[in-house]
Amino acid sequence: MQGPCAQHQRARWERKRSRTAKELLETEHKYLEQLDLVLTYFVTILKAKGTLKPAVLETIFGPLESLYSASHVLSFHLEKGNLGPGLENFCQSLDLYGHYADNLEQANKTLKEQLRKNKSFRRFKKLQEARPQFQGRELEDLLPLPLQRLHQENSLQLLRVQKLLKGQKTQVLTPGRWYIREGWLLVVPSKGEELKRRMFFLFSDILIAAKPCHPLHLLNSNKLSCQAVYPLHQCSVDKVFGHTQSQGGLLSLSFPQKTLLLMSSNQQEIHDWYRSLTAAVRENT
Repeated sequence: MQGPCAQHQRARWERKRSRTAKELLETEHKYLEQLDLVLTYFVTILKAKGTLKPAVLETIFGPLESLYSASHVLSFHLEKGNLGPGLENFCQSLDLYGHYADNLEQANKTLKEQLRKNKSFRRFKKLQEARPQFQGRELEDLLPLPLQRLHQENSLQLLRVQKLLKGQKTQVLTPGRWYIREGWLLVVPSKGEELKRRMFFLFSDILIAAKPCHPLHLLNSNKLSCQAVYPLHQCSVDKVFGHTQSQGGLLSLSFPQKTLLLMSSNQQEIHDWYRSLTAAVRENT
């Protein structure tokens, strides 16, 4: 049975967690409102009116509708208090944000161009921005919003992982670091010992391996203990073939002092990890 001290501790955690989810939900609602303005008063009407050619419309607004859907799903999770699953699910839409970021410069260029030569679009833009809902903001102020939001989301992810790891030894919160993915993988030992199940967190510059703390530990029962931090700038990644049946796969990660063999029985999962790791390593070399 839990003593009053442990119950008090858990209650405090719960309050902290729900406070984070509540803060995130408030900012998410505000962000969705602003995206909604762009989608309702620009994208939808412009599509219907045909004021801009479809290719031009696509260049200026990119995957804004998909970003809106992803945030809608996140806020639905947050309303139910499911912070973890919400963020996990949201991570799958990070590619869209990357695409949006790469396209933003071109989007602004095309927007300027259209305002210069397309009189009816220029008139339409002024008319929409004069609506009270826009509170004096222009389309140019609203287009960079997804990227500002992503920076907030990323800080939250880093903070979440920092809190998952027991103790303060591992510094997860570092400026310029991006969260990429996480998941359970099996570590194949060099000698004939048993496979070890570990949680891996991949960031833009490091890979963290962690194992669950003892379930009966009073303070850390739902935390993870960091086992190793691998810098990616001295890493090479290879897929290992012929070791497992067709349903799974092996990855080999080589570092100066160590080689890590990671295994999963899910082939898609190994493929996704391989893709993410290769991309992250490429950015560091």
